[in-house]
Amino acid sequence: MGDVTSPTMPRLDPKILLRHATDYLKQHPEEILRAVRGAIGLRFGVPMDTLRYFAREFGGGAKAPKDVIIEAAPPGIRVAATVDAMGTALRAVAVIYIEELDVSLEQIRIGVRIEGLTLTVLSDTPSPIAGLLKSGALDLSKPGNLVAFMPKRPAALIDAKDDRLVVDLMKIPAVAQNPKLKQALSVVTPVLGVRALKTKDDHLDLHRNADLSGVPLAIAAARARV
Repeated sequence: MGDVTSPTMPRLDPKILLRHATDYLKQHPEEILRAVRGAIGLRFGVPMDTLRYFAREFGGGAKAPKDVIIEAAPPGIRVAATVDAMGTALRAVAVIYIEELDVSLEQIRIGVRIEGLTLTVLSDTPSPIAGLLKSGALDLSKPGNLVAFMPKRPAALIDAKDDRLVVDLMKIPAVAQNPKLKQALSVVTPVLGVRALKTKDDHLDLHRNADLSGVPLAIAAARARV
């Protein structure tokens, strides 16, 4: 499994990202051929190492998950992390399957199914959540039901039931009001749609479909932004 723990969180810099990407391709030249094959098949893939890298770079905050592990569990992603839940240290492990993707100007809807969720209490300190977990009172096979009863649900969460969660990133004001994102979506979505997001061979692949009838709309959107 790929451990991505980092004690610090350096600021992301485009030049550093480019250098790391170049170094990675030098060490893994086969990725270039895979990218070409993917482009022909309307598939855009990134190595799972990319997710691990960003988890390291963004994972240094005081409240951020620790000891994060990310690995492919085709077609899903297995994630493990140590988290703080109301003062109780927990080790969380789950496999996430992305079963719904709908990207348009109006919504960025993502539906996921969570399988095999385990929460292990790492501390002997008594707490309500530790008591619930150790007693087996929480049904971890249906994490969506647990999330549905959260007192403060995230703005992006639009549905939670049984083992499924559905989020719409456009419900987040910073995303919905981002002019660059709107511009990109207005140009891309008429031509390229999203079919699936799956893992394979330690890669995360975005499968797309093309609609040439949307080319005039894409061109008009691009010209309107000039």
